Amino acid sequence: MRKLFYSAAMLAIVGMTFVSCSDKDVEARIARLEGRIAELEAKSGGRTPSPVTSSTASTTSSVVDEVPSGPLPAFQFAEEEHDFGNITEGDIVEHTFAFKNTGEAPLIISSATASCGCTVPSWPREPIPVGGDGEITVKFNSRNKPGVQNKTVTITANTNPKINRLRIKSTVTPQGGASGPVK
Repeated sequence: MRKLFYSAAMLAIVGMTFVSCSDKDVEARIARLEGRIAELEAKSGGRTPSPVTSSTASTTSSVVDEVPSGPLPAFQFAEEEHDFGNITEGDIVEHTFAFKNTGEAPLIISSATASCGCTVPSWPREPIPVGGDGEITVKFNSRNKPGVQNKTVTITANTNPKINRLRIKSTVTPQGGASGPVK
């Protein structure tokens, strides 16, 4: 049942990201879903269960991650979540997430994608050697984003698990200076 929930939640998030980011209702729903996923991941020790069940494994075998043999790289982030606090609508803020490759092989990040077009990650394109350091910078544009914002950056790399997530959040005060929840 939990696997079905994760699959449905991820499908909903992906589906909603194709809708314009300026739609405030969609943004609020995405933020609630991301918050719920983060809550569930925290309860399960930060691991997201595979959305594949034995009955669907044959049709979705590309989704199943096999653990590669041999030495693997590993992320060690100084932090995996950053709170920008209160910012004013229209501000563009950025944060750099520092990490170290604590694994036994060079770390290669193949992609970093954000949950919304208002959030843009940049990552090193070259392999990070064993013991080497790297940075992922995340920019958030708060234009047309009043209220509480929770954004997720999904990193795909040659690690186990292949997917790692970073989170940013902030409370965006409408440009007119009004504070409080957005209606």
